[in-house]
Amino acid sequence: VRLVESGGGLVQTGGSLRLSCQASGFARDYFAIGWFRQAPGKGRERLSCLDRKIGFTYYRDSVKGRFTMSGGNDKNTVYLQMNSLKPEDSAVYYCVAADGFCSDYETGFDYWGQGTQVTVSS
Repeated sequence: VRLVESGGGLVQTGGSLRLSCQASGFARDYFAIGWFRQAPGKGRERLSCLDRKIGFTYYRDSVKGRFTMSGGNDKNTVYLQMNSLKPEDSAVYYCVAADGFCSDYETGFDYWGQGTQVTVSS
């Protein structure tokens, strides 16, 4: 199984970025796919997750209305559109997938990409 993120970079406060995640190698349909991030000195936090069994996407409160996840239903590509970016959004962003449901915790996800850096300058 392979998850490959792209689209990170440097952007000014208030700017936008779109991250992409190319998924491949799944022997069966995964049931959840989403995004985590990890800022320096902090733990990983779940930003969004699509539960494909019920067709619902969860969002972390701090990114609701600013971040939108799309794709993921064709098993191949998922996106994270990030608008109105803030310096506190600076982190390494990870694409994740799970054979089960959308867990709140990183241990609930079976597959992880290598991460892509997002830096928001003030």
